[in-house]
Amino acid sequence: MEYTNLGRTGLKVSRLCLGTMNFGPKTTEEDSFAIMDRALEHGINFFDSANVYGGRAGEGLTEQIIGRWFAQGGGRREKVVIATKVYGRMSDWPNDQGLSARHIIAAAEGSLRRLQTDWIDLYQMHHVDRTTPWDEIWQAMEVLVAQGKILYAGSSNFAGWHLAQANDAAAVRGFFGLVSEQSIYNLMTRDIELEVLPAAISYGVGVIPWSPLQGGLLGGVLKEEREGRRRLSGRAQETVERSREQIEAYENLCDEIGEEPGSVALAWLLHQDGVTGPIIGPRTAGQLEDAQRAVSLKLDDKVLERLDSIFPGYRPARENYAW
Repeated sequence: MEYTNLGRTGLKVSRLCLGTMNFGPKTTEEDSFAIMDRALEHGINFFDSANVYGGRAGEGLTEQIIGRWFAQGGGRREKVVIATKVYGRMSDWPNDQGLSARHIIAAAEGSLRRLQTDWIDLYQMHHVDRTTPWDEIWQAMEVLVAQGKILYAGSSNFAGWHLAQANDAAAVRGFFGLVSEQSIYNLMTRDIELEVLPAAISYGVGVIPWSPLQGGLLGGVLKEEREGRRRLSGRAQETVERSREQIEAYENLCDEIGEEPGSVALAWLLHQDGVTGPIIGPRTAGQLEDAQRAVSLKLDDKVLERLDSIFPGYRPARENYAW
């Protein structure tokens, strides 16, 4: 495993981040434990969760599973950089959601209890809250940092100007501000290259891509379809039909270089400036094993150019909009 700094911090995290969204709804607790143990064996020290993961509002089932895994001891908690999130609705009461100071503090206490830990390494805002001023948000985060309950603050699904606004407001207060941003980013969805990625790089905010395989469509979907291992429907089927020519060209390129499509998609992200590491969300231990290849896979300039020709990206906004 390779490691890198999380944004502008001194914190070292693995180039792959273990996503835990499937723990509980799709992956049993026993299998979740096995995946987390195996991740540590591979050197993956960066785990991502959220208080709303698990399928039942307010229960935080996924965090509970991680907490019971931590409770087994063996240095599990000490080895892991745990990230979780705040914003989503935790009950039907109006103050159990959003980024008010009250909810941030209460939600952090709830996550700490479920995770069975004294601190959260990276506490992320799951969405921007357009009704709460940044001074209130940062005041709450400062309290949690001062109490040793969180170490760093991050964001998810922010626009580029949100990153700038948040970090400028933090700087005025003498606070460290955002150190990471989770955004959807993959070969098929490259919108963050316009403004989010340039803003993140400028402010020293590490980018953590989610959905790096575009819901599995960059993982060899056409081959699986031909072999009868996957039957598409709904939105996924519509996306494949709309992008079939691109996906076919992509899978042919992967065959040409002798690599699995999923590995190439993850490796491509690791070649992009500003990217800390993509979130992989394995439902099984086998899927975790398959993801490891991406870290050591080096794509040469010709392959990167061909990928850009298949899935064109964006220049940063100031250049993309220029005459």
